[in-house]
Amino acid sequence: MSRRSSNQMSRFTAQEIAYLQSQRLARVATVNSKGELHVVPTAYHYNPAQDTIDIGGHGFTGSKKYRDALRHGQVAIVVDDTAGPGRPRMVEVRGTVEAFDSGGDAISPNFPAPIIRITPTYIVSMGINDDEVRPAQGSVHFDGRRVK
Repeated sequence: MSRRSSNQMSRFTAQEIAYLQSQRLARVATVNSKGELHVVPTAYHYNPAQDTIDIGGHGFTGSKKYRDALRHGQVAIVVDDTAGPGRPRMVEVRGTVEAFDSGGDAISPNFPAPIIRITPTYIVSMGINDDEVRPAQGSVHFDGRRVK
């Protein structure tokens, strides 16, 4: 996969990138050959050179999430937390996935090399690009958009 040129804009907002870089754990959703969903926690890294999300870990290439991601070619991942009581934050990334033989060390220095790379096709964020997240008052702004 080619690197994004430095003059291309990111698919993510600056606030989304800062949030993704501040977190270490996400949940990735895959679909198996029977169409059944599977969601598991995973380590990840925002890759600024590719403007992608890279996923890896110990025993990763033997995992169900790895097999299902590559079989189907698409995944969804969500990174979330709270900024205090009643202030949820999250970035969801839906996209295509490819396997790579290197990059695991960017996620954690002691991780094996193989990764899968998610190229975003749709991004949803809440509580990241603005502070308007007050579920108890019925005020929740989502920012969802298709990206190329």
